[in-house]
Amino acid sequence: MDPTNSFLTPPRASAAVQQLYDHDRTDLGYVMNASTVWAHAPHAHDALFDLLGEAAQAASLTFRQRGVLVSACASTLGDSYCSLAWGSRLANAASAEIAAGVLRGDDDLLDPQERALARWARQITRDPNSTTLADVQALRVVGLDETQIFAITVFVALRIAFATVNDALGARPDRALAENAPDSVRAVVNFGRPIGNACV
Repeated sequence: MDPTNSFLTPPRASAAVQQLYDHDRTDLGYVMNASTVWAHAPHAHDALFDLLGEAAQAASLTFRQRGVLVSACASTLGDSYCSLAWGSRLANAASAEIAAGVLRGDDDLLDPQERALARWARQITRDPNSTTLADVQALRVVGLDETQIFAITVFVALRIAFATVNDALGARPDRALAENAPDSVRAVVNFGRPIGNACV
């Protein structure tokens, strides 16, 4: 692991740290730069993602809808890491054209409910105090109930928290992540931290 991929020095070895790294290696073949940051508190990482999972389930979010929410949120925040990661996932779930559009703020190829989700994610990322009753009503109009609206908001807020920690502590997007992203997604993500060095 290259220490230039974040501002923190590697954490002390422990069973919890090793478990986090092993999970990455099993899923991806390498340890994510974000994981080397969160390895300083693996229990916090796990708790955060457990809560994200609960919010996604309570909102009845499909994988594609999660991709829309995270891509819209991350690009609005200026977070290159999650934009590349979830832009690529959205490209696989929908298309590279749709993913690049959401990252640019162009939702023309989304269905009405997805457009409402993208607008909401950007608004609460940009300025949560600017929301109005009419904004919430727009979510109801596309078929979302009160519990779903709450859970979607929690989901986006937690994604903002995760990205904020990564960005503030200098976690750079994994090189493999960038190399595997569709060209159109990679071209749009011209903000945030630069691509990191290769790691194992």
